Amino acid sequence: MPGVAKAGWQPSGPVIRPRRLRQSAPIRRLVAETRLHPAELVLPVFVREGITAPVPIAAMPGVVQHTLESLVEEAVRAADAGLGGLMLFGVPASKDATGSGADDPAGILNVALRAVADAVGDRLVVMADLCLDEFTDHGHCGVLDAAGRVDNDATLERYAEMGLAQARSGAHVLGLSGMMDGQVGFLRGALDAHGFTDTVILAYSAKYSSGLYGPFREAVQSSLVGDRATYQQDPANATESLRELELDIAEGADIVMVKPATPHLDIVAAAAVMSDVPVAAYQISGEYSQIEAAAAQGWIDRERVMMESLVNIRRAGAHIILTYYALEAAALL
Repeated sequence: MPGVAKAGWQPSGPVIRPRRLRQSAPIRRLVAETRLHPAELVLPVFVREGITAPVPIAAMPGVVQHTLESLVEEAVRAADAGLGGLMLFGVPASKDATGSGADDPAGILNVALRAVADAVGDRLVVMADLCLDEFTDHGHCGVLDAAGRVDNDATLERYAEMGLAQARSGAHVLGLSGMMDGQVGFLRGALDAHGFTDTVILAYSAKYSSGLYGPFREAVQSSLVGDRATYQQDPANATESLRELELDIAEGADIVMVKPATPHLDIVAAAAVMSDVPVAAYQISGEYSQIEAAAAQGWIDRERVMMESLVNIRRAGAHIILTYYALEAAALL
């Protein structure tokens, strides 16, 4: 019968058998096309003002709001593990309309940056989240006008002030995440004018308005009412995000980032092809919490899915991955 191999049948040419390269763990490891390394991983961390012991974040099992002391201990662990860096988020005790704590030298984030930079600044990259949402009583990423809308240009002024405070506090990289038009060029100009020409700007170039930020908002005790859809990007759009990436690079971004990571791996892949600067991706709180919740129910193998998710982000083209799994993954690599 056509298509059925007969006894004694011999192929006219070599038989292609891809499974030869899958037959054992050593062979699979030998031919793996994508590899993770601890130096590519960045651990996001939260430091909260006014607490005396770490506070667990209910929506993110295993993640805490740190005291200054426990934050420094975590930073030392990260350096010892060979991680690429830490991304610091501040949780202040008080907030106001302009986020004045963001550029206060005595504000929690700037104090924490100095502490971490002093402890491990020569061993890993110290990154600062540069956004006002943690510090404003309305929870938006910028200054509001009289009509309650985010004022783009007034917000740029605040970003510059915040960025200078973070650079003075020892941050190596500023994670510019507010998604204001012209933010990269404005910040670059301010940094250069004040002598911080070596401070790196990591631009959140494709930051989508996502439903996966919920656990993060608990982590930073966000005051947000409503959403950020007028300045974060529509998940339906790809061309818009890549155009934003091009603009950020033209304005002087040293690294560009896609957030969330897993739902937007197509954007990570496209960015990796078109960008001439490193591409980062942020595996955000909701991505982390989904894995944790499913694993807690026994529906998935937690460690296997954790590592698979990170490999997938790396395979898509991300050079740098921000993930709450950074320390745990590094121990397995």
